[in-house]
Amino acid sequence: MSINSSSEEVFTVSQRSPAIKIVGAVLAFAITALVFVGYSYLRNKHAREAAAAAQVVAAEPKGPPQALITIDDALLQGGKTILGGTVKNTTQQKLGPLSLELELRRRKDAGVDKKSVSLVPAEIEPQQEGRYSVELKAQEYGSARVVALKEDGNSSPLAYSTAQGRKRPLERPETKTITVGKPATGKGGEFLNTADNPARVP
Repeated sequence: MSINSSSEEVFTVSQRSPAIKIVGAVLAFAITALVFVGYSYLRNKHAREAAAAAQVVAAEPKGPPQALITIDDALLQGGKTILGGTVKNTTQQKLGPLSLELELRRRKDAGVDKKSVSLVPAEIEPQQEGRYSVELKAQEYGSARVVALKEDGNSSPLAYSTAQGRKRPLERPETKTITVGKPATGKGGEFLNTADNPARVP
């Protein structure tokens, strides 16, 4: 067996650049950090929602309803939304002064504001009712709902039931009266020479 001394064997050793290793490590670290931050955010959000739900359940009034709240359809007047309705005392004792707490949802960020609305009259005799009304800027709030009925001097809200109030009145379309004048007639039985009524002229 002969060996050709003139032949050369070339061995290629693959070597990775240190820069590639550093970039890969940085990317792996960044992905891990993003996953951790996302998990922490979702976990905290779930905890806040659970706490808020528990707080709402705890704040719900117990016992039979003491009032019936009717909620009218919202009215739009200019750039304002008018919300209103009535509160009827369904007990056998006087209630009041009463106020409603509304939850208003903002249009721009879907956040929530709370607003207290007084009744007229504020004190309601048994089986009598008071009325509430509030004006809101239509461009600021998209929806509203009743969340509590409160009585001054009473730390806990009153139990209540709700019902549909007044319907929004139907909008009447504008009517316009158009008066059409009578066509002029010729004198002495003469006919008008028009495209619709051609006549020969002598």
